[in-house]
Amino acid sequence: MQDLGINVLFKGINFWRLLGGLWVTIRLSLISVALSIVLGIAFGMFMTWKNPAARVVSRVYLDTVRIMPQLVLLFIVYFGFTRAFGWNLSPELSAVIVFTFWGTAEMGDLVRGALVSIPRHQYDSAAALGMTKMQTFLYVIVPQTLRRLVPLAINLTTRMIKTTSLVVVIGMTEVLKVGKQIIDANRFDYPTAALWIYGVIFFLYFFACWPISLAARKLEQRWR
Repeated sequence: MQDLGINVLFKGINFWRLLGGLWVTIRLSLISVALSIVLGIAFGMFMTWKNPAARVVSRVYLDTVRIMPQLVLLFIVYFGFTRAFGWNLSPELSAVIVFTFWGTAEMGDLVRGALVSIPRHQYDSAAALGMTKMQTFLYVIVPQTLRRLVPLAINLTTRMIKTTSLVVVIGMTEVLKVGKQIIDANRFDYPTAALWIYGVIFFLYFFACWPISLAARKLEQRWR
């Protein structure tokens, strides 16, 4: 078994280090998703404004996020801003800024889509019942919007978890970085350790994202 390299997983605290790296990944994702949901809801409502200036700002923001790779944004924030403005940004803070910037745009577009998908007769029916605009929004529009939005937001969370693997390039010690450290430290004793380490990381990502994807599917089936 030593020749196959599987023993490296159980050498010392290697396996627990991988779990610790996974927690860093999940923590970064949860912080970014929480901020993205709050800011994305506000941005999504902003995108529904009929003001031409709001449309231009929204389009420029969305196009910037969708065209620019997250890796480039990480380099700009972590390496560019620190040198240009003298900011002392840690890798984790830089990652939160970038993923929140990206997630807010994605979440905002989801919120916009959910809001505009509400048929016009829902507003008219609420007005015919004597409901105010605030009552219409709280009791008619919001519940229907949430039913459309929650499964999509959960899927965004899984995408965020997977995308955070990019932070390894700015020196943040998450699960991929820990795996590489273990492989480098045991490259002579376990030359094929990469297969087992990255195989375990694959399953760690899978078991982190699969329950979330399953929850999104269940919600869609229940609310359909």
